[in-house]
Amino acid sequence: MRKQLVAYGMSLAAGTAALQWLDYQRLVRSHAGDIYVFLIAIAFLALGVYLGARVFGKSGHVVIDGNPRALEALGISPRELDVLREIAAGRSNKEIAARLNVSPNTVKTHIARLFEKLGAKRRTDAINRARELGIVS
Repeated sequence: MRKQLVAYGMSLAAGTAALQWLDYQRLVRSHAGDIYVFLIAIAFLALGVYLGARVFGKSGHVVIDGNPRALEALGISPRELDVLREIAAGRSNKEIAARLNVSPNTVKTHIARLFEKLGAKRRTDAINRARELGIVS
């Protein structure tokens, strides 16, 4: 009895697969032009993405070397430059202190000296001035 059920199930599955294959063949024949247009569109889309990534993927951003002349003229020390970069990254005094392994008071001192050297009253002024001079990106 079990073998008969399995054989009957297999024959039904084969018949269903054959009907699905015939339906697929009818679909392909009746809509062949649409399928070709779809495949060509996909090929052009892939080509466009590839070429776009090659042409526009390399951004022309300028590598900022810290403008050694401006650093020297303003008298900004390497540690003050580190603090300035951290400020430009949007970090708070506590975060800067933790990243540079110094106390928050030391960070405040560096920031005060940077404000004096850059002629700034706020962090945003200092960052804008440093960007104008090419000190930070």
